[in-house]
Amino acid sequence: MSLLLLSRIQFSLTIMFHYIYPPLSIGLGLIILIMESIYMLTKDPLYHRLTKFWVKIFGLTFAIGVATGIVMEFEFGTNWSTYSRYVGDVFGSALAAEGVFAFFLESGFLAILLFGWDKVRPIVHWFSALMVCLGAHFSAIWIVVANSWMQTPAGFHIVGTGMHARAEITDFRAMVFNPSSMERLAHVISGAWIAGVFLVLSISAYYLLKQKNIPFAKASMKVALILGIAASLAQMITGRIAAETVAKWQPTKLVAMEAHFPASAPGDFYPFGLVDEKNQRVIGPKIPGFLSYLMYGKWDAPVRGLESFKKEDLPPVAITFYAYHLMILLGIVMILLMGIGLILFSKGTLFETKWYLKLLVPAVLLPQLANQLGWTTAEVGRQPWIVYGLLRTSQGLSKAVQADAVLTSLIMFTLIYLLLFVLFIFLLDQKIKQGPGGIEAQEETQTHRAST
Repeated sequence: MSLLLLSRIQFSLTIMFHYIYPPLSIGLGLIILIMESIYMLTKDPLYHRLTKFWVKIFGLTFAIGVATGIVMEFEFGTNWSTYSRYVGDVFGSALAAEGVFAFFLESGFLAILLFGWDKVRPIVHWFSALMVCLGAHFSAIWIVVANSWMQTPAGFHIVGTGMHARAEITDFRAMVFNPSSMERLAHVISGAWIAGVFLVLSISAYYLLKQKNIPFAKASMKVALILGIAASLAQMITGRIAAETVAKWQPTKLVAMEAHFPASAPGDFYPFGLVDEKNQRVIGPKIPGFLSYLMYGKWDAPVRGLESFKKEDLPPVAITFYAYHLMILLGIVMILLMGIGLILFSKGTLFETKWYLKLLVPAVLLPQLANQLGWTTAEVGRQPWIVYGLLRTSQGLSKAVQADAVLTSLIMFTLIYLLLFVLFIFLLDQKIKQGPGGIEAQEETQTHRAST
């Protein structure tokens, strides 16, 4: 394999594996803040135990997330040094802001959140939960800003020529609030909330099916379900807005997402199908003109298709199409699960409906898959550009790195990440089996069983 392909595979492996954990931290951070806020208002000891348990899960995801994220920082210098030199002044400022304003805030207060239960006043501990939650969200802000600048660059100019050319910031505000950053940020944050929600729902459903920690599971599920409904609606709305932004600023990505081939013709929408790039068609059911309606509000409005662009400027169509449509499908499934949960809750049968609880246990995988597919759509759809319209991915490679060195490190990283994932699952399983613990939790479960 070529150096370019190996370097891309290596970076995609590291970032996709790392991205398992930040969404969980963001989602759990908000859920923990909500639970501790309820405890502060009601003084109900149940919510104190809820908070303590989910803080332990948060600590585990944070630790693995940090360990897996460090590698990417070095890859910018080893595999993508030309890219780093070209956009370092812009991209580096966002990464530095993430470290200063987000990581230090989150990690600094995490010690109080984990170990300060009996050492600080309750209001101080609640404040640490707030700061950890904000730190996790601030981290997402700066990472999304940096990536969005690569998608829709703004607020800069190019200085120098040839190998000495590089981008410099001329307007920091324009760089941060580039044309796609806020829409993409809202979509990413709501996706992270859903990831945290489904982790809580999955573990709570497991406890209810096993008839263990029942009051704890019910309270956790209530909080998660309410947040999940709000996050699912937000995900649907922000996804639509983000797609409109793609249509305006990244037309090649949009037509790859929808596999629209004609140079200028009304755009049909395919809920699902098979992409036949050779014959330039999609095999599957379609809604005639619906893509035109989504983009321009008219069913017969012409949409500029793949044929109208230079071949060398087009992303891989099939991968982009499949990733985008599978993401939408998973999003619909999650919204349906949230809707069913709301109906069951309103009927008072949520905690006794075993078929629904059995669906929730493996459903923890749904937001993870959807988040990975969303990033695949964004990154593969941006190709062949590493900075859209400015710098091609092939031009961002390091000149001194050899393919065999990248292959060796790729194999090493794969093995290490697999070991870290096994460790994460093992430790998570141990914490789930231990449960919230405490004599009070056991007494509550026994009382519940006796009453039912």
